[in-house]
Amino acid sequence: MRDLIKTTGMVLMASPAGEYDKRLVILTRERGKITAFARGAKRTGSLLRAPSRPFAFGAFTLSEAREAYNLYGAEISNYFEWLERDVESACYASYFAEFAAYYGREGIEGGEMLLLLYQSLRALQKEALPNRLVRRIYELRIMAVNGEYTKEPPLETGDSARYAWEYVIAAPLEKLYTFILNEESFREFEACVERNMRRHIDREFHSLEILRAMF
Repeated sequence: MRDLIKTTGMVLMASPAGEYDKRLVILTRERGKITAFARGAKRTGSLLRAPSRPFAFGAFTLSEAREAYNLYGAEISNYFEWLERDVESACYASYFAEFAAYYGREGIEGGEMLLLLYQSLRALQKEALPNRLVRRIYELRIMAVNGEYTKEPPLETGDSARYAWEYVIAAPLEKLYTFILNEESFREFEACVERNMRRHIDREFHSLEILRAMF
């Protein structure tokens, strides 16, 4: 047996691989975005069944193969099970995961993006925080993490939207989702983030199309 490694991560995507296996895309702190196979995860009673669910977050035990990893076990600290009961938040969460997969690269440390994704899923559960604001904060910060942003919004932006822009870029991730905006300021902030998206993102996200169609 190959040497086992342990890494902290979150399952971004899970898809069938044959009759009983699953193919996972995991964003890890130590190794970036990786592909792993969970052998037998679709079998009833398999210990890999629960850790192979999207958004499962914790410590994954893997072995490295030639082109992918094999999952041997996991200690999951958060399944974000409440997303199964909240369709709107689940759609946002899927979009966040797809966006993280867009930027993730194997072999490039992914700790900051992983923490951002984790905090963003937690923010979706806050009733006082609109999901559409969580989305725009997440979009701006993940682009900032990857160096694709302008330091300041357009000059015509109001003070509140300007402050929000600067705060999102620089704030500690644990304190990122600690403000709200009135409707006018949110619209300004949203327009700035959307403009930045058009400038730097070269693809359409399938999960975002679903989100737009449903909400």
